[in-house]
Amino acid sequence: MKKRPNILFLMSDEHRPDVTGYEGNKVIRTPTLDRLAREGVVFRNAYTPSPICIPGRQCLASGQLPKTSGCESYGQDLEPGTMTFARRFSQYAYRTICAGKLHHMGADQMQGWTERIAGDLQVAPPFIEGLRAEEKARYPVPEGRGKWSNQQELAEARPGMGPCREFDQTVYEETRKKLTQHFFDPEYRKPKDHFPLLYKVSFKQPHYPYFTDEVRFRYYYDRAPVFRDEPGDHPVLRTSQLGDSFLAPEEDARRTTAAYYGMIDQVDEYYGGILAHLERLGQNLDDWIIVYTSDHGEMLGQHGIWEKTRFYEASVRVPLIIRWPKGFAGGRVVTENVNLCDLFATLCELAEIPVPPEASDSRSLVPLLKGEPTTWDNETISQVWGKHLMIKRDALKYQFYSEDGPEVLFDLEADPGETQNVIDDPQYTLKVAAFRQRKGELGF
Repeated sequence: MKKRPNILFLMSDEHRPDVTGYEGNKVIRTPTLDRLAREGVVFRNAYTPSPICIPGRQCLASGQLPKTSGCESYGQDLEPGTMTFARRFSQYAYRTICAGKLHHMGADQMQGWTERIAGDLQVAPPFIEGLRAEEKARYPVPEGRGKWSNQQELAEARPGMGPCREFDQTVYEETRKKLTQHFFDPEYRKPKDHFPLLYKVSFKQPHYPYFTDEVRFRYYYDRAPVFRDEPGDHPVLRTSQLGDSFLAPEEDARRTTAAYYGMIDQVDEYYGGILAHLERLGQNLDDWIIVYTSDHGEMLGQHGIWEKTRFYEASVRVPLIIRWPKGFAGGRVVTENVNLCDLFATLCELAEIPVPPEASDSRSLVPLLKGEPTTWDNETISQVWGKHLMIKRDALKYQFYSEDGPEVLFDLEADPGETQNVIDDPQYTLKVAAFRQRKGELGF
């Protein structure tokens, strides 16, 4: 029986794609990602199905957009037993292991993975079976104990360990142990490498709070470019997820940006360590399908906004690299619009596993990976809060905000900085009409 390829799925959290060497950033040090980009296929226009952690991750797992999956807002989760790509691969004898962050909040904490190590296994209070109504009053977060405001996040940015660094260090160390057990197992001498392996490493960095080590912080403090933009006038696009945008004090913005760059530098070093460890274990990385992506980006002060949830490129576009020299040539950049939902069908096709009907919003990227002729539908979609919608077709990005604000249309070819709303420009009238029709088809 032909053995299916091993898959290494690398993922960070809140990594805006332009803070990578392979996208031309001259300051950030990402030698591992740059190597994967040189040897793999880079998707220059990859987008998250939702620019916030939980919906974005659950849509990636299920191959479904937010309205299809039922995960439209933070705090929602997939129904127990949902067909995820991990569950599908386990049905075809893959050993499916996830180390690190998945951000499931419901009772089904495995969501198809056969093993989870060093992870964020937790059932959130709203999903606790039988939680008594009178006890729910205990769970709202008292003032001063919840998430910091954006202003305080920036003020607190500095050298330090921080919860994300500590979490990621454990994920890295446990990943090396688990891979050793799978391929070598020097003590028990019972490796499990007769199973094909789907191994996901999911780090929390560069997600806030913004802490990095002293050496990296000092390196980037005077080097990293700092955004200090004035906010625009759109009632949604001028706000962050925690309220109104603001022009951060320069010192706070500089410290935060230095820490953010340092966190990306750190996870890149971890990825390099994992690849080197696999090679020490006798693995030929050319036999592996290697994926790198993130769940969404980070505004980093651009347009006067910090964090995510906006349909600006820095928030909604994500890095995406797929490398498999045995399956397709590398060194290529794909410019078509694609979505993280598409990874479900893509991985299935590469591993010769039938795509289940549940992955209804997933399109295989294999023709794009191989540079084959294709009638690719050059559309990608992102949704958040159940009422905000982005549709990108070619270079046009349409946004609908329900009652929260007027429609927006950016022409990224003419206006890559996303500063001119051309929704009322007569030359786009027919395009706007087509977007509005598509909006209705999507249930908005």
